[in-house]
Amino acid sequence: MRPHSLHLRLAASFAALGALTSLILSAGIFLFAHQSAQKLIDETLRAELQDYLERVAANPAARLPATLTLAGYVLDGSDGRAALPAPLRTLAAGRHDVELGGRPYRVLVAERRDRRYIFLFDETLQRHRERRFAIGLVAGSLALTAISALFGMWLARRIAAPITQLAAIVGAKGADDPPHGLPTDSSLIEVSELATAFEHHLSRIRHCMLRERMFTADVSHELRTPLAIIRGAVEMLERDSGLDDKQRERVARIDRASLDMVELASALLHLAREENVRVAAAGDCDLAEVIRESVDRHRALARAQGREFFLATHPTVRAPIARILAVTLVDNLLGNALHHGRSGPVHIHLDAHRLTVSDAGPGIAADDIGRVFEPHHRGAHSDGAGIGLSLVKRICDLHGWQVRLSTTAGKGTTVSVAWPSSPNLDLVQTDS
Repeated sequence: MRPHSLHLRLAASFAALGALTSLILSAGIFLFAHQSAQKLIDETLRAELQDYLERVAANPAARLPATLTLAGYVLDGSDGRAALPAPLRTLAAGRHDVELGGRPYRVLVAERRDRRYIFLFDETLQRHRERRFAIGLVAGSLALTAISALFGMWLARRIAAPITQLAAIVGAKGADDPPHGLPTDSSLIEVSELATAFEHHLSRIRHCMLRERMFTADVSHELRTPLAIIRGAVEMLERDSGLDDKQRERVARIDRASLDMVELASALLHLAREENVRVAAAGDCDLAEVIRESVDRHRALARAQGREFFLATHPTVRAPIARILAVTLVDNLLGNALHHGRSGPVHIHLDAHRLTVSDAGPGIAADDIGRVFEPHHRGAHSDGAGIGLSLVKRICDLHGWQVRLSTTAGKGTTVSVAWPSSPNLDLVQTDS
């Protein structure tokens, strides 16, 4: 979901409230004014009728009202109806709204002693006044809506200012900064509680980071001793002239495995240390050399499976990555191809900005294709630890590289790693 600004939300809320309030008030005021005007017109018509009846009683020759807004008719029985405008001929006693000649009229029809009295009030001017009044109400509603929005923005800034300040303070704190210094004594209870919660959380994070650093330092120190002993024992065995070729091959495999253990442990510790992130991302190494060395390390396993490597690369390809991480990335890609490919050759292609490793294995199930880079995820038919590809993904994310995987059932899997491009280099095809 796309996030929205608290300022805009409050401003929109106040604008909506102002618009709704002004709409209700304007509608109520307009209806009240209209009904009052209608009532006043009806009272005027009734008063004019009463005045005319009184004048006729005193003077039978008294004239009907005839002004710009008032007019009247008197009929004896049904006589004279033909002289009336058509809309007035069939009106019953009471009040009516009619239109004559395109002008609106309010009509009062009354019957007194077999006489019909019809009095009309021209509402044209009144309608014009109501239109102007309605325009004024609309303008007022818009103005009130704008004022509400501005007030909402101002109020939002006042409300969000302590939260924004707290976010800036928390964001400026480094990993080694103490968790104190947040506005826990704010005049706003909510901000004070939030600052206190941040302090507790930052304190837990700092303690966790200290424990992690101590752990990585201890592991780095403690691993050196047994690995040094293993490598020392291997060197002594290599100098033993009584070993035959098979025994020397086994010793060589132990030597390679111990070296792999040293490099893997170093790479994992390297990734675990936050201060090494920028150093790792700014590294540089000859990736072609790393691949050739990795192929040599995996050749014994490939031969044991009856498989071989096909390598296409330029003799030298520089890549922006620390060598220790490049070794871990390539070893995991080749190891994954050998372990899960099961049969057929492994093709390795390297150019100036992309490394591709393909196997001819059974492929990856559709249900697992979206989770292969998750830590410790293993497919239904996998007996691995689920670490290799997740470690590759982590190294690529650290450097801003792209890693993609494609698979075809029964034909194999291809993993490609791409980094920022550089001028293309000529490739040399080699078989291993």
